[in-house]
Amino acid sequence: MGGDGNSAYGHKTFSRSRSHFGDRITADGRDGWPVAAGRYRLVVSRACPWASRAVVSRRLLGLEDALPMAVADPVQDDRSWRFTLDPGGRDPVLGIRFLSEAYDKRETGYPGGVSVPAVVDVPSGRLVTNDYQRLTLDLATEWTELHREGAPDLYPAGRRDEIDAVMAEVYADVNNGVYRAGFATHQEEYEEACAAVFRRLELLAERLAGQRYLVGDTITEADIRLFTTLVRFDAVYHGHFKCNRWKLAENPVLWAYARDLFQTPGFGDTVDFDHIKRHYYQVHTGINPTGIVPLGPDLGGWLTPHHRQGLGGRPFGEGKPPGPPAPGERVAARGRPA
Repeated sequence: MGGDGNSAYGHKTFSRSRSHFGDRITADGRDGWPVAAGRYRLVVSRACPWASRAVVSRRLLGLEDALPMAVADPVQDDRSWRFTLDPGGRDPVLGIRFLSEAYDKRETGYPGGVSVPAVVDVPSGRLVTNDYQRLTLDLATEWTELHREGAPDLYPAGRRDEIDAVMAEVYADVNNGVYRAGFATHQEEYEEACAAVFRRLELLAERLAGQRYLVGDTITEADIRLFTTLVRFDAVYHGHFKCNRWKLAENPVLWAYARDLFQTPGFGDTVDFDHIKRHYYQVHTGINPTGIVPLGPDLGGWLTPHHRQGLGGRPFGEGKPPGPPAPGERVAARGRPA
């Protein structure tokens, strides 16, 4: 999620930028960046759905020690993502105040936006990649030597074509579709995007009515990518982005599916609703000029029974769930449902 031009949202047609830095961190190091425990730092915002994919994947795969994480302040200033949550306003490992400093070390005068997730090479302080589409796939397939015992296979080889097809539809109509609706500059543009969001959600509900997960009987990358939008739906997309034909909590299938994932270790324990709401309502001044953050909705329902176990499925396949988050990675209590 970029950090430039937030005041312009709602005043110009929305177009998501492609990731400019597409280097990959691989087992064989073919792009010059070999997988190595402790060499890289994952920079995220808990507010950002694209970054949250990486946070969830990292937890499920047990890469917390191998790939340490920096969490940016959800409220940006004109220099974009900043480390004001850390003592002294600097990331304690990279020693920088703003993520843009790592971008500048990679390419001086880079004209694009500063986005998360981003992976930074600790020894050099240079950005390695901001390719949010590829990053999590590589965590699942290239970092396998560093996965925890019992880690799930989030991108199984025999299912990749189906996973890719589902993810492409979810991306176009849901992940990116809510932004197209929320940042629309005229009525027709908004209505087209909003209609596509709900048309896809209804198709997904039909698919999930008879199966617990999107592809196969285990959690895959496709579920992670849908979850990070669904968990934000009622809190920000329904009101702030005007995707309000119905709430997630009003769709029995999708609401139960989202709660099932939320209550699965590695999903809900990474979610910070406080960061999510403050970022969207305070940063997107082009569509919320007052910066007022709404009190609702009531988030307590995320912990209610979902009854999806009756559909079968094995969340972690032949593996097992991750343990509890490390003390330094726990979400603050105010960010969790009551």
